[in-house]
Amino acid sequence: MLLELRVENFAIIEKLTIPFEQGLTVFTGETGAGKSIIIDAIGLLVGGRGSAEYVRHGAKKAEIEALFDIQSNHLVAQILCDLGIEHEDDMLILRRQIYDSGKSICRINGKLVTLTNLREVGQRLIDIHGQHEHQELMHTDKHMALLDRFGGQALLKLKKDFRTAYGQANDIYTKMKRFSQNEQQIAQRIDLLKYQIKEIKDADLEPGEEASLLEERRRLNNYEKIYQALHISYEALNGESNGLDYIRQAVNQLESVQDLDQDLQKLSEAISGSFYILEENAFGLREQLEQLEFNPERLNDIESRLNDISKLKRKYGQTISEILDYLSGIEMEYAELSDRDQKIDDLEKSLKAVVFTLKEKGEALSVKRYAVAENLQREINAELKDLYMEKSVYKVHIQSSQKLESFQSFKPDGIDTAQFMISTNPGEPLKPLAKIASGGEMSRIMLAIKSNFKSLIGLTSIIFDEVDTGVSGRVAQAMAEKIHQLSDASQVFCITHLPQVAAMADQHLYISKRIKNKRTQTNVQALNNEEQAKEIGRMISGAEMTDLTKKHAKELLHLAKEIKASL
Repeated sequence: MLLELRVENFAIIEKLTIPFEQGLTVFTGETGAGKSIIIDAIGLLVGGRGSAEYVRHGAKKAEIEALFDIQSNHLVAQILCDLGIEHEDDMLILRRQIYDSGKSICRINGKLVTLTNLREVGQRLIDIHGQHEHQELMHTDKHMALLDRFGGQALLKLKKDFRTAYGQANDIYTKMKRFSQNEQQIAQRIDLLKYQIKEIKDADLEPGEEASLLEERRRLNNYEKIYQALHISYEALNGESNGLDYIRQAVNQLESVQDLDQDLQKLSEAISGSFYILEENAFGLREQLEQLEFNPERLNDIESRLNDISKLKRKYGQTISEILDYLSGIEMEYAELSDRDQKIDDLEKSLKAVVFTLKEKGEALSVKRYAVAENLQREINAELKDLYMEKSVYKVHIQSSQKLESFQSFKPDGIDTAQFMISTNPGEPLKPLAKIASGGEMSRIMLAIKSNFKSLIGLTSIIFDEVDTGVSGRVAQAMAEKIHQLSDASQVFCITHLPQVAAMADQHLYISKRIKNKRTQTNVQALNNEEQAKEIGRMISGAEMTDLTKKHAKELLHLAKEIKASL
């Protein structure tokens, strides 16, 4: 649930902190006081589109922050895990800052996230529904997914099995399309592959060859420097100055007295060991000098070879290993294309077998969907009857593909399409939900649908922004009861002008505005029992309060209390 909301410098709100309770929270107040602004703030917090216009005049940024209490098995838990965000004690903090430049910064539990990430989390926490904001229930392309979710795990298992088979068929079909391209294009591709294979193979590349050539080139380019260093070093050790002779004399002298003193013996052995090492390395220097040779032709060969390798790298890979990997890939493609007729025959046989399986799984899924649709229709029509729309008929219209001989006949989610339809008056044809004209009818239909999807949607909180528009009397009372029933499964917020809905509130917040320092400010007040009765009286009669109005308000609250106790 949403535990607390903090809003600062947002529209006409200077600073607000609102604690919320479980159950049904209603917002009431005069028009223009800022009720919808609070909902707008929540909407931005859960990923809505923001702009600099939301920043309060004179401020540099607007800031919205909310604290949620979520269960460990909530739908967002996996998303938070994927984002690397911890949520200790099942607490979640969403925060969004909108600057006067239009820039927006989003955080979840203090970690910077993208707006997309914020929206992905936020839309699984709160569903904001207004009279003209139909959400996913009003989008035809969302109806099939909602129907499947209503079907529970049994239907979702069938859907998962179908998707697995569809993926296999799609892989085969994609390969077939590639092999069945225009003959001229395939011939051109084969010629290109043949040329590339020959070019790479003729180069006779070896792994590590380039590094070896670069090392050899470096030695040849530095021949003079290397020769001088070797020559001077060898002369110092074994040339005319013969440094080794002096060390040999020292070794002989120490060996003659090493038996007389243990310390002298250690020195003698150490110097003797060093002498033999130097003598051996002097021979190594001489061998290097004898082998050292400057070969201009070899240097030209190396340069030519490196240039050839560089050309191949520009075409086929950054390294020789990548070029050889590319060669393996195109050799495989060349073999497949050269033998494409046989490949196409094999793929056609494989696709035919998978399509047969796909058809079986699609039909099984379709049968289950029809059964689930019947159940959903029955449930929602019962809800509509409770809302005094007993003449209305709600129906889930499912259309299934009949010709299933080819892969193109299938869709990723099955062989069906679904659309929620309704007829609100006897004799009228069924129409899509989105084409229902009456605001009052739309409000009741949406409430009936949401009541049936409340446990499936998995939302922490649901917000109704004046969805009770266009209803009154007994219909208003029925809607009030349905909204409160919905709050048993999810925390519900409702902006309302109906006293019947306000009377059912578990928490009643009154929104007002005042002028302070020549600036308009929004204020939120949690009403006690007496204040709530007064506000409901105002909603009944308007500006003028009478004793009869007060009595009516108290009777409405007493009735609401009895109804809530019985629900």
